[in-house]
Amino acid sequence: MYRLLNEYLSDKSVLILGFGREGRSSYSYIRKFFPGKKLGIADKNNITVGDPNVQLHCGEDYIDCINDYDLVLKSPGIPFVGVDVSPNTEITCQVDLFLRFIPCQKIGITGTKGKTTTSSLIYEIVRAAGIPACLIGNIGVPVFDSIADIDGKTAVIELSSHQLEFTRRSPHIAVLTNVYEEHLDHYDGFAGYVNAKLNIVKNQTEKDYFICNADTDLGAFCDVQAIKSKIIKVSADESDPFLRSLIGINDRLKGRHNGHNVFFAATVARCMGIEDKYIRQGIEDFKGIKHRMEPVGTFRNITFYNDCIATIPKAVISAVEALQNVDTLIFGGLDRGIDYSDFVNDLCGCNVKNLICLPDTGHRIGKAVSEMDCGKNVVIVENMEEAVKSAYELTAPGSICLLSPAAASYNRYRDFEEKGEHFISLVKQLGGASAAEV
Repeated sequence: MYRLLNEYLSDKSVLILGFGREGRSSYSYIRKFFPGKKLGIADKNNITVGDPNVQLHCGEDYIDCINDYDLVLKSPGIPFVGVDVSPNTEITCQVDLFLRFIPCQKIGITGTKGKTTTSSLIYEIVRAAGIPACLIGNIGVPVFDSIADIDGKTAVIELSSHQLEFTRRSPHIAVLTNVYEEHLDHYDGFAGYVNAKLNIVKNQTEKDYFICNADTDLGAFCDVQAIKSKIIKVSADESDPFLRSLIGINDRLKGRHNGHNVFFAATVARCMGIEDKYIRQGIEDFKGIKHRMEPVGTFRNITFYNDCIATIPKAVISAVEALQNVDTLIFGGLDRGIDYSDFVNDLCGCNVKNLICLPDTGHRIGKAVSEMDCGKNVVIVENMEEAVKSAYELTAPGSICLLSPAAASYNRYRDFEEKGEHFISLVKQLGGASAAEV
């Protein structure tokens, strides 16, 4: 398992760029096989590792050292627009090296939204069919952490645009769920973001499969004729009788968008030769995704849902439509330059009565909705505690309060998980002890 990757790393000077979850995983892997190798670690924050063979590069100028190394293992989430890279320096990442050097069957899933649900559904179906598998990547498990146990397994890999940006190999089965505006602060516009996503298919061969959204105009982003793999387009209005029969068999998969995710997963399974009975079983076994339309409970006759993973407007509106009885929507977060004009119109046209607006984007959107004079109760708050208190005061008994930010969380939180957990704790704290399961 390790031989080809370790041969590639052995004679190169290596910099680990970013020392979060994936950076620490890269460090642990290298130290396991190269305990005395000289390494560099660069991070904006001040860090300590207690390793005499590590040179640290910390502070605002931490990226400036990249051209001092042969190989840079870049962590996801580090903006790279305008960085001057020497021809003698290779920028790579864990996913790229895993796809290139680790021998196993690989299924890669990307897209602006739906990739976590689709990846998890594929994993459940593959396991239901009795095929050993691991679920890794952007879902929270660095791919290097799985290598020791990968032999004989199928790797189901959730892939972000950051992880795909520097990949030079594509998985055997690639899925593109959709593309919408997101992470524009990390790329040179929308085209740069989409181009990173499309690395999932660019290096496929005639023996591979590319499963994509029938509603996505691929021709607007790439030369479709240059794609060598078999292209399978999946529609949310799929007419296949078996696929249609899968809708509604799992209460955790509410809404049209989740029906589309089910179709993606089932199509992957069919490409693998998995029987329909195992596809159905895997979907029935699916337990839902943390922070994705996650039921928190019913408190004081108000049902709360945590949808913090919804960082774009399309995902928020999909959740509102799926849950149907949303009386209060809490939203807002980091401003990444997304155009919210359509979202403002959608909010004015939906049935949600109370709009509770968090900094920073929530304030801007709330102001725009107020100016539309469309009858919404717009409440501007400064933090999550104010938001939850307002939700308890305003939400009609028997209805739903939904947290669905339509923005990233980094302005106030470490990530969307931390934001979601804070929301859950406040809901329970302010709601008292009498909670009912949703």
